[in-house]
Amino acid sequence: MASVPSVSYSITVRLEVPAGGRAVSQITHVVENAGGIVTALDVNTAAHTSLRIDVTIATRDTEHAESIVAAVGAIEGVRIHKVSDRTFLMHLGGKIEMRSKVPLRTRDELSMAYTPGVARVSLAIARNPEDVRRLTVKRNSVAVVTDGSAVLGLGNIGPEAALPVMEGKAALFKRFADIDAWPICLDTQDTDEIVRTVQIIAPAFGGINLEDISAPRCFEVEARLRELLDIPVFHDDQHGTAICVLAALTNALRVVGKNLAEVRIAMAGAGAAGSAILRLLLHAGARNVVVCDYHGAVHRGRDDLDDSLRWIADHTNAEGYAGDLRGAVKGADVFIGVSAPGILTGDDIAAMNDDAIVFALANPEPEVSPDAAREHAAVVATGRSDYPNQINNVLAFPGVFRGLLDAQADGVSQGMLLAAAQALAAVVTDDELGPNYIVPSVFHPDVTHAVAAAVREAAGGRPRTEA
Repeated sequence: MASVPSVSYSITVRLEVPAGGRAVSQITHVVENAGGIVTALDVNTAAHTSLRIDVTIATRDTEHAESIVAAVGAIEGVRIHKVSDRTFLMHLGGKIEMRSKVPLRTRDELSMAYTPGVARVSLAIARNPEDVRRLTVKRNSVAVVTDGSAVLGLGNIGPEAALPVMEGKAALFKRFADIDAWPICLDTQDTDEIVRTVQIIAPAFGGINLEDISAPRCFEVEARLRELLDIPVFHDDQHGTAICVLAALTNALRVVGKNLAEVRIAMAGAGAAGSAILRLLLHAGARNVVVCDYHGAVHRGRDDLDDSLRWIADHTNAEGYAGDLRGAVKGADVFIGVSAPGILTGDDIAAMNDDAIVFALANPEPEVSPDAAREHAAVVATGRSDYPNQINNVLAFPGVFRGLLDAQADGVSQGMLLAAAQALAAVVTDDELGPNYIVPSVFHPDVTHAVAAAVREAAGGRPRTEA
């Protein structure tokens, strides 16, 4: 699928051009002919004979940006001073910082915030450890923990390279839920070391967000930490994705007038996200699901089942279908993909039932071309921002943690995840609902509040249970 110019690959080029003549219009013409988009053109300084201008250009990728710069530089009378990658500029020095919430202007303020006054607060917490949630940042803090083994679509890139992503996650926590989140990038991919490290830093946090840890280790890390800790442990790649998918599917089914308990669902992907989506779908009432991995359908007769796949085989595919994904999709009402790019075609979608729903969520290239899918399906969603119905985890995790922290929850249950999904779906009103609007915008003002309230209510007064 051909990519299009994107702000993610936007550049700002500082140029010196003749003050008179057609240089400026030539620049715009050359950029557009090269497939770029001029999004801004600002005069930096002006003189009688020349202008210094900043041209901001959206490009497809780094190579495309370089070719556009070369084409602009070839214009007669144009001289290039500097080329800036806007994404890299945003990341210079990191995207987050720590600030004090209290003033430290006088000796009295310093004495209360630190020594000797702080000793009274420490002693109060020592006498009553539960006060740590009331008297420290723990009440509003989340650790975003990764080992860098499964970062976005980049794979095993390690802890240092993962840090910009974890910073971004922390920034989203603050922007959408006013939660103080801290990136914790661990220089180990040993399960025991990860579990032990998180366990011993947990006293400073009100929740743990596991991020970009590869399967199947992520399952064990999460399960062990939930047993060890008295704060919520949430693996966003699993449960955040599951919440968003169920919310989107709830509304997609409203669009086509079908019922979750009655539709036939084909899934591609049995890893962390796929397993969590499946569990939440079944908890919500789905009955007829076939899950496929790269070996084909998961069924009880396969001899390569690990514990996770065995659970899937025991709870899905009641008819024992043993074929491939294309066969599973044929006649299905819903396709959900969290797997690999380009594994289906428009013809495969045409073989689905009438008013089909297609969630092709592999990113950046989906399991099937969205344009091809839209030729045959009633509702199509992707993980991409350049198509309608983007399934984006930021719709879920800020509100989920806001609710968990406000409830001072000590765990996460499937009931809480279901409540979050239902609340997210309900943000889209009947008047707004349509084939191209099944989930709200990430900037919708009601999203975080609605999800947080639902999770807080589901968490209130309940004993600790596991998702």
